[in-house]
Amino acid sequence: MDLSYTPGEEEFRAGLREWLAKVLPTLPPKPSPDDWPARRAYDLSWQRMLYDAGYADVHWGASPTTRLIFLEETERAGAPYVGANFVGLLHAGPTIAAEGTPGQGARWLPPILRGEEVWCQGFSEPGAGSDLAALRTRAWRDGDDYVVTGSKIWTSHAEAADWCELLVRTDPDAPRHRGITWLAMPMSADGITVRPLRTLAGSAEFAEVFLDEVRVPVANRVGAENDGWRVTMVTLSFERGTAFVGEVVACRRVLAELAGEARVNGRWDDPALRRRLGRLEAEFRALWRLTQWNVSEAEASGGVPGAGGSVFKLRYSHARQELYDTAAEVLGPDCLDMNRPWVLDRLSSLSYTIAAGTSQIQRNIVAERILGLPKGR
Repeated sequence: MDLSYTPGEEEFRAGLREWLAKVLPTLPPKPSPDDWPARRAYDLSWQRMLYDAGYADVHWGASPTTRLIFLEETERAGAPYVGANFVGLLHAGPTIAAEGTPGQGARWLPPILRGEEVWCQGFSEPGAGSDLAALRTRAWRDGDDYVVTGSKIWTSHAEAADWCELLVRTDPDAPRHRGITWLAMPMSADGITVRPLRTLAGSAEFAEVFLDEVRVPVANRVGAENDGWRVTMVTLSFERGTAFVGEVVACRRVLAELAGEARVNGRWDDPALRRRLGRLEAEFRALWRLTQWNVSEAEASGGVPGAGGSVFKLRYSHARQELYDTAAEVLGPDCLDMNRPWVLDRLSSLSYTIAAGTSQIQRNIVAERILGLPKGR
């Protein structure tokens, strides 16, 4: 397995670094987390800058290695995160590029790349979170439309979205993995109600979405009817395979900052803390190598990450939680001060063993698809 970079890839890295150094000082301050219109405008503006500079299509128009370099360098430079563009760039866009028709790609991909449209993810439901195949939102054919009724929860960025990647049950009598369809639903359609959900950290990143006989054109179906589970596995492979790459780089930076803070406040004298920081450094170095391995594997298999993404997501989720537990140890009583660095990140880290597939689900995937163990009964 070759984990080295080619001269062309290193040239791409150098050009990206030069561009980032030039444009990042010109960006305006980031808006308040509670101001969604301003956040959307800020994130779309950054995406337009990437598009104009020729960097917008790395998430599906470039090789997995180029995508890895892009995510690594933008995070190291402190560039804006994808933000409101998260679902479009990292989930829906790659899925449409891999599974959609040429017409669907021409309709939906350019507006995502140009920073013109935002997508949200309508997968989880109140009674079918980790058990995604148990979803009950129904869709039935009525001429050239599907009529959709049901509800979704933890719908990322629904309050700011133009489109929703939506999973619906189109055949209630089929085995539960075979009666699901993947639709692109316009959030402007009649019958949609969005209710934001406030997280433990105080932000509103998710929402409940209620669907009352919403009409979605059949032309908005990605993949065949009742083949949505297979299409969804493509979406989730991107979500678990490369969507967290930049966060590994960020965690390694936080680890260095924690060591510096510990030296300043005297906690560095605790040998147990030093051992914990050292073990976390080794953990994140290993995760970075695993990321490179997964990318190399995706390179050889047509660009879609494989089941190795579940290994990464499983280990990374727990390592991130341990990192911010260590941050609380470094901060001491200040870990209760919401204005201190890393405190909000610690609250956010609690969700990582649940989001993008729980750790229990990831263990099942690893057991069945990598280790070849039999399914549980």
